[in-house]
Amino acid sequence: MLNLPQRLATLPRDARDTLFLLAVIAWVTLPHVSHLPWWVSLLVAVVLGWRARLAVQAAPLPARTWLVVLVGVSLFATWATHRTLLGRDAGVTLIVCLLALKTLELRAKRDAFVIFFLGFFTMLTNFFFSQSLAVAAAMLLGLLGLLTALVNAHMPVGRPPLAQAARTAGWMTLLGAPVMAVLFVLFPRFAPLWGIPSDAMSGRSGLSAQMRVGSMAELVLDESVALRVRFEGTPPAQSDLYFRGPVFADFDGREWRPLVRLAGRFPPMRLGDPQLVPLGAPVRYEVTLEPNNRPWLLTLDAAPRAPQVPGMDTVMTSDLQWLVSQPVVDLVRYTAESHVLFRHGPARRSLVLPEYTQLPAGYNPRTLALAAKLREENPGASPATLVQAAVRLLRTGGYRYTLAPGVYGEHTADEFWFDVKEGFCEHIASAFVVLMRALDIPARVVTGYQGGQVNPVDGYWVVRQSDAHAWTEVWLEGRGWVRMDPTAVVAPARTGSFQRLVVPQGVIGTAMQRVSPDLWAAMRAGWDAMNNGWNQWVLNYTQSRQLDMLRNLGFRSPSWEDLSRVLLAVVVLVALAGALWSWWDRLQHDPWLRLLGRARKRLRRAGVEVGNTAPPRAIAEVVTRRFGAEGGTLAQWLLKLEAQRYARTPEVSLSALRREFHQIAWPPRCEAP
Repeated sequence: MLNLPQRLATLPRDARDTLFLLAVIAWVTLPHVSHLPWWVSLLVAVVLGWRARLAVQAAPLPARTWLVVLVGVSLFATWATHRTLLGRDAGVTLIVCLLALKTLELRAKRDAFVIFFLGFFTMLTNFFFSQSLAVAAAMLLGLLGLLTALVNAHMPVGRPPLAQAARTAGWMTLLGAPVMAVLFVLFPRFAPLWGIPSDAMSGRSGLSAQMRVGSMAELVLDESVALRVRFEGTPPAQSDLYFRGPVFADFDGREWRPLVRLAGRFPPMRLGDPQLVPLGAPVRYEVTLEPNNRPWLLTLDAAPRAPQVPGMDTVMTSDLQWLVSQPVVDLVRYTAESHVLFRHGPARRSLVLPEYTQLPAGYNPRTLALAAKLREENPGASPATLVQAAVRLLRTGGYRYTLAPGVYGEHTADEFWFDVKEGFCEHIASAFVVLMRALDIPARVVTGYQGGQVNPVDGYWVVRQSDAHAWTEVWLEGRGWVRMDPTAVVAPARTGSFQRLVVPQGVIGTAMQRVSPDLWAAMRAGWDAMNNGWNQWVLNYTQSRQLDMLRNLGFRSPSWEDLSRVLLAVVVLVALAGALWSWWDRLQHDPWLRLLGRARKRLRRAGVEVGNTAPPRAIAEVVTRRFGAEGGTLAQWLLKLEAQRYARTPEVSLSALRREFHQIAWPPRCEAP
């Protein structure tokens, strides 16, 4: 019984080529599985499987009625899913469906060409959803597959091996790579290059504009990168790496939201004077922020000066959060300067908004009773003393930091302090702020990222979604807002070292960690460094970097006109280089054949016609018959030319024959060359 490779080898060429094209289509559409509706993947799998079966069995293709019905079903399902036939998601859905359905009418070469170009377009649509290095590598392989199929379709009849078409496709790709590189560097760039702002970031995980108790534990299961940081000089201690995000002070018993929302040019946030006083030496660093569809700039707590973001306006809220004028839908790189030691906020209680002490009525009665008990145990104590009393309770009360604390009910603070006694960072922070407010101490919740891990390959600090964190700030007389991280009290290793809660790994990751933890860590660091290089040099090659390149080339105030001139100059130089290469290539043709051709040309001028394929011996015989003794010298030269080519040890070199060619006494009827 034949195995699969043997069966494929016995198939006719059209069946083999069809199966190869179907495999390439499946590869190109595979990344869309996680982005498009489930029925699209099912439709593509069924149609491609159906078409493969028809190819193997040499069965006739379905009638056109089937195609009309399937196209109608695809249109209806697209409308039912997206409520439109326009836009990114609906458009990509239709393109993928039409590409699969087109294979059911693959009868002629014209149909194949339509499939090829639909495949190229579908390949590009993958970048609407992700521009990662993995997707780019997969699409490069898909490009080679489509080019191989296209080359194979132009090859003559017979059964040429696919490897031959693949080599030609690879050579074409290499020849096109320099052109692609020049266009990438010099062609004017428009942002966003991939994606549509209205829906480009749907489904992207990250920090939220509100904090529901228990939601951040789900975020920590995401190991994707949130931002990368490169410090100038020695980085701060691990316990000082707090990257500030949204600040919440409005609590409804279950969910935290920003305190005040104001409409304006910038997103609805409370703007005002943060009263920030930097202390100590500044820390300078560069941040590469992943797209998050939010107008937030993550900076090390706290940044008194605006981060330098090319092409964007920035503003600081009264809660020390930096915002930009539009959501971050592309990779953004910016420089910032922060002070890990700082003081901010009003110095007098009368200037603190009363909302920072408000609690919803009817929630967490036992926490209110706990606050009353702490006051009784510490009569006349200052707010700072009461804060320390709450910290001692956290440290000695048997509380535990965990990723899976279970489901909290209506009174989240009560359940943490008295029942569950374990939780993730937002459970602990929320319960602590509720207790502080019950003690009449202004408090709020701050979210962001804490910590990170340095990549030994490229030196960047990688902050992942799994580093998402929530901490608190309390207001103390004469000190302003003071950071209090109750999670660090319960689990000091969370912020004091690289220790984190273990995120469940996949089967491969778990196996690799068990077999060789060091190898797994090295592989992960290397892959992350490659992704970072892709982000820095490809995705983050923006308009400003193009102009910086021109500035490095000597342009004082580079503009788009200068960029156009440079691009035009490069095109002209490339064209001249191509012409020179073509001229050189002509000179490199067989010099022996070129010399023989010159002899034929002279003989034609003398009225002697010889065939273009006649060898030197045959031409010598024609010369002897035509000119007799007068053509003897020329005949002998032709015989020596033949010997120079085919004799094992030629007596005369080709250069000597070339000199003799000009010294021959041509017959009288020959004209001058």
